[in-house]
Order: sequence, then C-alpha cells, then structure tokens
Amino acid sequence: MNRKRSITTVLAVVAIVGLGSLTVTNTGLPFAAESPPQKKQESESGHKHAEGKDHDGEESSNKEASGQGKEEAHDEEGQLELTTAQIDAAGIEVAAAAPRPMSTSLTFPGEIRFDEDRTTHVVPRVNGIVDEVKVELGDSVKKGQVLAVIASQQITDLRSELDAAQRRTELARLTMQREKKLWEDKISAEQDYLLARQAYQEADISLANARQKLNAIGANIKVAAGNRYELIAPFDSVVVEKHLGLGEVVNESTAAFTLSDLTRVWATFGASPKDLKQVAVGRAVKVSAPDLGAQVDGRVSYVGSLLGEQTRAASVRVVLPNPSGAWRPGLFVSIEVTAEKGAAKVTLPESSIQTVEDKPSVFVRNAEGFQVQPVTVGRREGGHVEILQGINVGTQVATEGSFILKSELGKSSAEHAH
Repeated sequence: MNRKRSITTVLAVVAIVGLGSLTVTNTGLPFAAESPPQKKQESESGHKHAEGKDHDGEESSNKEASGQGKEEAHDEEGQLELTTAQIDAAGIEVAAAAPRPMSTSLTFPGEIRFDEDRTTHVVPRVNGIVDEVKVELGDSVKKGQVLAVIASQQITDLRSELDAAQRRTELARLTMQREKKLWEDKISAEQDYLLARQAYQEADISLANARQKLNAIGANIKVAAGNRYELIAPFDSVVVEKHLGLGEVVNESTAAFTLSDLTRVWATFGASPKDLKQVAVGRAVKVSAPDLGAQVDGRVSYVGSLLGEQTRAASVRVVLPNPSGAWRPGLFVSIEVTAEKGAAKVTLPESSIQTVEDKPSVFVRNAEGFQVQPVTVGRREGGHVEILQGINVGTQVATEGSFILKSELGKSSAEHAH
C-alpha cells in the first residue's frame, strides 16, 4: 500500500515536472519564434518600404501615364483629322508657301477734303438787300448760273455814272469831229480842234473807268439792269454752304455761298519726320475707306515743307478723281504709301490667315488632316501677306475654306471643355 502510494507520488512528481517543463518550453517558443525587436522593426520597415515602393511605383506609373496623356492631349491640340474626301467635300483648297516680290508700304490715317484749287467763297461785292435766292444747299450749278440777286443802291449809282460817262463821251466825240471839219476847212483855228480832241479823250477815259468799276464787282454793265446785282457761279460746282436768305442785308464781308467742284477731291494726311524719306511726290498710294468698302489708286502730289505746330508732321496731299461723288469731304480714310520694292521670302494668300486665340494662324496640311500653326505676318500686297515666322517655303497651307477649319476647331475646343 505504501509502495503504491510511493509509486503514485513519484508518478505525480514526474507528471508535475513534465508539465512544468512543457510550460516553460511553450512559454519560450513565441519569443524564440519571433524575431528580436530590432529585427522585427527592420522587417516591418522593410515590409512597409516594399509596400511604399509598390505604392510609389504605382503613383509614379500613374504620373507617367498622366504625363503621357497630357503630352498626347497637347499633341492633339489644334489637330483636325480629316480625310481627303472630307476636305474636297468642304471645298478647302491648299497652297504652298512661296517667295514673292512685295512692296514696303506705310499706312497713314487720312481725311477727304475739298480740292481748295476748285473751291470758292462767293461774296457780294456791294451793300444791299437780298431780293432773290435761286439755288439751295447741295444743288449742282453750272458756270455763269445766277445764284442770287441783290438790290443795291451802290449799283444804281455806278450804272448812273456809266450812263453819264457814255453820254459825255458821245458828245465830246461829235464836238471833236465838228472842230476837225472846221479846222480842215480853215474856218477855225487848229487850237480849237486840239481842245475838242482832248475833251473827247478825257470823256473816253471816264467811260472806261465807269465800266471798270462795274466789272470789278462782277456786275452787269447794262444800264437797264437798274439796281440788280447778280451773284454768279464761276465754274461748274456744288453748293456746299449757303448763308443767304430773302430780305437779308448783306455787304462786302458776307459769305453768301461756298461752291466746290466735287469731281476732284484731296486725300490728306500728316507724315512725321521719320517717315518723310518714304513719302515723296510721285509715290503711288492706295486710298481706302472701310466704311464704304471702296479703294482707289493715286499719287502723292504735294508734301509740305513745314511741320504743323500741333502735330509736328508735314502735310501730304493726294488728288483723287471723284466722278460719282462717293468720296465725300470729311470722310476718314486709310492711305497706304508704297515706299520701295523688295522680295518676301515666305508669302501666302490672305485667305489662309485666320485669327485663333487672338493670334494670326494658318492650318498646315499633314497626313491626318490639318494642324493649326500661329504665324507672324508682315507686309500685305495684292491679296498676299508676308509670313515672317511660323512656316517655311513649300509648307502646304489651307487657303480658300480655311474659315471652315477655324469653325471646326472652335467646335472641337468647346467639346473638350465640356
């Protein structure tokens, strides 16, 4: 019995020792299995770094993809993909940029004015009262046509003086003839004849003086005209100003009418000292009026030798024919003076130039269709424009119908914006 207990006790002790050993071993396993704290941190750091690397790599990849997308979007910006059939159907024509002789020109703002050589101010040369006004403002008149009639006492006095001079002259002539006959018949002395001839000559001088007084004021020398004084048109013209009314009292300083021959006008502008070398008499010019949509060629006829006190510019004049009266005085115009000839390295028709994003641009033909290309323009002449920068000689560019491409480009930009 005691032996059994002893065996049991031994077995219990052995079991307890075994369990204790097992507990210590199990308790130590996690630490043995786990890495040291430093190694664990390095491991975790390495894991995170790996994850970060993967993440960064993904972001880098995304960024590269995004950048590539942007570059592709940038490459596609301004590109219009069109087939040859579509281009032909739209009526778009293509031309190659080429060199061309062009003139260097200067453009000045100008104004149409009366031709002062064919403009006159009609004034009465006597005092009087307006009896008749025969024309109105804007009327066309012929040379010698009566514009107005003025009743003047001054005219009456001058015509009376003329009438008296005519009578005295006639009487002196008859007296001279009688004295000459008597002298020839030896009835009277030669002295009487000489006195009669002198009296006749003096009367004739008085008559001529009376006629000259009437002619000087432009009055009719017929005595029967009474006190009528007529204002006469000196040449074919148009009444551009009228300052006369019935019953109005006028004198020598009254500006009654202003007449101008509008079949010829002046286009005038001011040239600064730095431009005077390019503006000379005889230079060809083009005068254009945007408001009228009209253009006419001419030549510089006068360059002033003095500079204006206010503008510090010399007055320049171009004489223009105006048979239809379209060039009205007071109209603002643009005057292009052709200065000198020169070769332009790259030129295009003006129809190829379109404004895209406030810049002059052209549509360059490529394999896919057309690509918009900003350019720098220079001189313009004869429907062509010089290209200073942007394209080279031989570049194929849309000409007629380029506005259609501009419209399509605007639609494409609007769609991308949405």
